[in-house]
Amino acid sequence: METGSPEHTGTAGDERVGDEGLGAEGLGAEGLGAEPTWIGLPPGLLKMRRLLLVVWLGLLTLGLALLLGLLVGPGWAAIALLPLALMTWGWVMLGRNWRSWRYAERADDLLISRGVLWREETVVPYGRMQLVEVTSGPVERHFGLASVQLHTAAAATDATIPGLDPAEAERLRDRLTELGEARSAGL
Repeated sequence: METGSPEHTGTAGDERVGDEGLGAEGLGAEGLGAEPTWIGLPPGLLKMRRLLLVVWLGLLTLGLALLLGLLVGPGWAAIALLPLALMTWGWVMLGRNWRSWRYAERADDLLISRGVLWREETVVPYGRMQLVEVTSGPVERHFGLASVQLHTAAAATDATIPGLDPAEAERLRDRLTELGEARSAGL
């Protein structure tokens, strides 16, 4: 098992029993040594991204075919099939990317995992959160989606969870804000 993979939940020295007297009940729902509960993104995000891919590359294919057909000749219009091949490849890659995104709430931090070739796992401690935003652009609103963006003091650890159901995004924002206030008060 690799360090930083979604299956890795801590290091050997990560036990929480000591001066505070915290047992498994003091760590939240996971307890000692338990795997976090990972939550994937809803399928609406994949649907939205694939629709955008088809619309933009479809328009590019038509425009390129018309332009080449009128200016150079009908034989050259076959080059316009290249964006269609790109669309097929993009369709598969969007599916793989969508399946790679997930997040988990733990007792002291939020985990966000993503990436197909290069796995990236971001750990955002609740006490370090300064701002939690829910955003939704016009296309996201049309598909009933919203994104949660977490801001911390270090810009490198800012994280985003895209394509959530708006009710889940608001619940997550409220929970993270509440936990962030509780953890930062103890600093």
